[in-house]
Amino acid sequence: MEEAKIGFITVSDRASSGEYEDLGGPAMRDWIARVVTTNWQGISEIVADEQKLIEKTIKNMADMQGCSLILTTGGTGPARRDVTPEATANVCDKILDGFAEQMRSVSLKYVPTAILSRQIAGTRANCLIINLPGKPSAISECLNAVFPAVPYCIDLIEGAYLETAPEFIEAFRPKHALIRGSLRKM
Repeated sequence: MEEAKIGFITVSDRASSGEYEDLGGPAMRDWIARVVTTNWQGISEIVADEQKLIEKTIKNMADMQGCSLILTTGGTGPARRDVTPEATANVCDKILDGFAEQMRSVSLKYVPTAILSRQIAGTRANCLIINLPGKPSAISECLNAVFPAVPYCIDLIEGAYLETAPEFIEAFRPKHALIRGSLRKM
């Protein structure tokens, strides 16, 4: 079976200039390393809060590097330079509102300011793109909330087959999909 490619994009003016340590990128990568049991290769980028640069990075990871999943962190708030959702929407074929609704719902249990988050998720060809908050604990909370649906979503868009460690996250696949998936893994 081919190795899955997963992109990690940190959107931060300060982290991209070296003024600030990137905590979000490693938090996303560590979470995936703990949960995804399929062989995967990570591709990481740190970019400034510039919409065209974010768009170019997402397109490169999806179209040229073959990522089936791209996770972004940062740039999802209401500040003027927070443009990650706009960049994501511009490069997606379809927006999947349920991801954002679930992430905000879970985050509101921890902080009232979660209502300010504008993160979105969508697809570009056979790649799923999910915007996550910048805080490492919030990244984990959001991924815990939505990741059970991620492998099947990627199946539906014909991306790489992902399996998860059931002691962390039990990926949901309908019974008919499990039969096709077992054939696909061979």
